[in-house]
Amino acid sequence: MKKWFFTCLGILILTPNLYGQFNENPVLNKENEDKKFLNWGYFLGLNQYDFKFEYEDDLGFDANGKDLTNVQVAKSLGFNVGLIGEMRINEFLDVRLEPGLHYTSRLLGFPSPLLEEERDALREVKSTYINFPLLLKVSTRRLGNWKPFLIGGGSASLNLGSNEASLDDNLSRTYRMTKWVYNYELGFGIDFYLEYFKFSPSIRGVFALTDELIRDNDPNSPWTGNIASMKSRGIFINFTFE
Repeated sequence: MKKWFFTCLGILILTPNLYGQFNENPVLNKENEDKKFLNWGYFLGLNQYDFKFEYEDDLGFDANGKDLTNVQVAKSLGFNVGLIGEMRINEFLDVRLEPGLHYTSRLLGFPSPLLEEERDALREVKSTYINFPLLLKVSTRRLGNWKPFLIGGGSASLNLGSNEASLDDNLSRTYRMTKWVYNYELGFGIDFYLEYFKFSPSIRGVFALTDELIRDNDPNSPWTGNIASMKSRGIFINFTFE
């Protein structure tokens, strides 16, 4: 997360057009941009998804100090791309739709002593989410050519790689998840009014409200038997163009 923060900070500082927007008396760009009832745009960005696990029992450690409870998650960078539709309520409030495609991959390491071979203890979970968020954007008053904002709301995500309908399970190396996930999202960003368009970098957290795991057919499965719930959580860095 620190690396992402400093990457965004570097982009803002090293881009002269953006840095110049903080002058005390800038020439105002796009003066009527926020007065329109409807605005349209698109976004590009990066994501990093994780899982939050809860367990039925704390199995402790074995004689060698190996954790027998917690599933390890190796995260990787993914990407986001999507469209924006924004409806103005007043000077400070907007309702926003941001349908988009989010691709991510996570590698899970299972701790069961029954899984002696590495290939059995590891599962790569590749997910392609089509995300449908309904968000409320709360902005400050415009300050020259920039304006900070907070954004939050709920979303539903369709996981195209869920394997929900598969009859196979982890015995056949098929990791199954629910097709639909429901989340809440919270974030912040800054609108920059450039000469020809509005550019908005933002950072947002997404937190699943629903359990995504589909259990194996065997209730004592070493992959799913001790998991009470598995919920996605992640962080987005988006760059919006309107």
